[in-house]
Amino acid sequence: MRGRFFSKMGYGELRITNYELRIMSITVTVKLFAAFQEAYKVPELILDFPPKTPVLAILDRLIQEHPELEPWRNVTRFGINLEFVNPDTEIRDKDEIVLIPPVSGG
Repeated sequence: MRGRFFSKMGYGELRITNYELRIMSITVTVKLFAAFQEAYKVPELILDFPPKTPVLAILDRLIQEHPELEPWRNVTRFGINLEFVNPDTEIRDKDEIVLIPPVSGG
């Protein structure tokens, strides 16, 4: 990137090379249902993760914080922004995540 500038010493040229903007973390909203909501006692969480984090890492974090959620590990489905996704789908900044355990009822 190039640009011109003026200082007390006169005009000059500014060069920026290898400019790279890195996002160090992303913030997502995690909607909680059933056992997840019971464990956390809130309907949603706002969490930060590194970029390129798979949605499965959210479940891992919740289970790490509340080990009683371990039985739900292999039966929970994932949604991002109202669409079902695979566990390896990467989350993005400002995504709305849902963790959906099995539902039964009559």
